[in-house]
This record gives sequence, structure tokens and C-alpha cells, in this order.
Amino acid sequence: QVEKQIFQFCDRTTSTVNVVEALQEFWQMKAARGADLKNGALVIYESIPSTSQPYVCYVTLPGGSCFGSFQNCPTKAEARRSSAKIALMNSVFNEHPSRRISDDFIEKAVLEARASFKGENTEEDGPDTGIGAFRFMLETNKGRTMLEFQELMTVFQLLHWNGSLKAMRERQCSRQEVVAHYSNRSLDDEMRQQMALDWIERENENPGLLSRELAIAERELETARLAGRELRFPKEKKDILQMAHNQLNVGSNINS
Repeated sequence: QVEKQIFQFCDRTTSTVNVVEALQEFWQMKAARGADLKNGALVIYESIPSTSQPYVCYVTLPGGSCFGSFQNCPTKAEARRSSAKIALMNSVFNEHPSRRISDDFIEKAVLEARASFKGENTEEDGPDTGIGAFRFMLETNKGRTMLEFQELMTVFQLLHWNGSLKAMRERQCSRQEVVAHYSNRSLDDEMRQQMALDWIERENENPGLLSRELAIAERELETARLAGRELRFPKEKKDILQMAHNQLNVGSNINS
């Protein structure tokens, strides 16, 4: 229902509104009012290289949320405006009290995290499991808005998807230790590279796995983008798998 309302709002947005400027001003205003934005109020755009339309652009908000152009865009500028438009509308909706992390949100997020980790869908969310650590992290952040919390949430979704939380559990790490460690870490190139290396190792053990997972991730990202959904987790998954795929190809070319 929220997605439908956002699309309707976007359709009514007139061409005279500079949504790119409006989006930046919105987050600068939030920062000025004391919002906890550890990376500042800068809105970051990423245009996907292409020589022909439709062009695609992603925008990452200060809290870590990511949105993409959801329309068929004939120019790069229009793709940027499209991504800014959907991000602005979500930013506005995010101010509503119902968008804060609640018990209902936690239950939904835990279900999605479990479903996203292939082969461990039946894992219980007890106190000593990866899912348990994820739930604990969410519960310690109740009251924050979803967009402001997105980067931290994505870190734990990726750790669960990549199998890192399970590995920590096997090393007898407590969920408090896991949450304390990763709550202060940014989702950066070092973390992406480590996960990419994990997937290269899996590819060496199971040839063809990486290409299959990358194709699935690309389809998931495309579907979510065109639906106007929040994209940080599916985009990071795709980028990590693409990084692993590229590094594997470079290594193969050097050895050939």
C-alpha cells in the first residue's frame, strides 16, 4: 500500500520541481535538526554506464538506503531525476511514526533475512544463532527510522547471506560481541572485498555457482528497482558477486 501511495505521489510531481535539489535540501535539513547521520548529509548518485537508453541511476541516502530510477529514462539526467524522485518520496514517508523500527518490522526483517540465506532457511532464531544476533541487533535499535538504520541493517543482512554470522557462531562468538563489533563498522570496500573472496572460494569448490548467483541477483535487483523498492541489500549482493566474478576472470586471463 505504501509503495502504491509513493508511486501516485511521484506521478503527481510536476516537472517544475527540482527533485535533485529538493532531496539534498531535505537531508541537509534533517542534519541541521540533529539527525544522527554519521556519514554526513551528502546524497550520492551512481549512473550505470550505458551507450543507449533506457538509462539507470541509483541514489544512496545518508542513512544508507538506496533507490533507483523506476521509469524508462531516455537520458542520464532523467534517470537521475527519477531516482531522486522515488528517494525523496520515501524520505518524506519515512518521517511518519509508522516507519520507525517496531516489533512488527523486526519480525518481517528476520523472516526476510532467513529466506535470503540459501541452505539455512530452517535456522532457528535462538540466542546462539546468526538469526538470533540479527534479531538482537534490531531490538537494540528500536525507535530509529528505517531509512536512518538501513546501512547497519544491510551489513547484517549481508553477513547472514554470506554465511559470516554462522561462522562467528561456530567460533563461539556471542551475539552481543557480534553486534558490538559490526555496529561500528561501515559497509566499505574492505568488507565487500572479503565477501567477494568468500564467493571466489565457493566458485572454486563448485564451478558455475558464481554465474548462477550473479544472474539471480541481477534479476532480483532489476525487479525491485522497477517496483520502486529500497535497493541497498539486493544492490550490494549484486555488486559483491560482480566483484568476485570480475576478479576471477582477471585471474583466469593472467594464468592463460
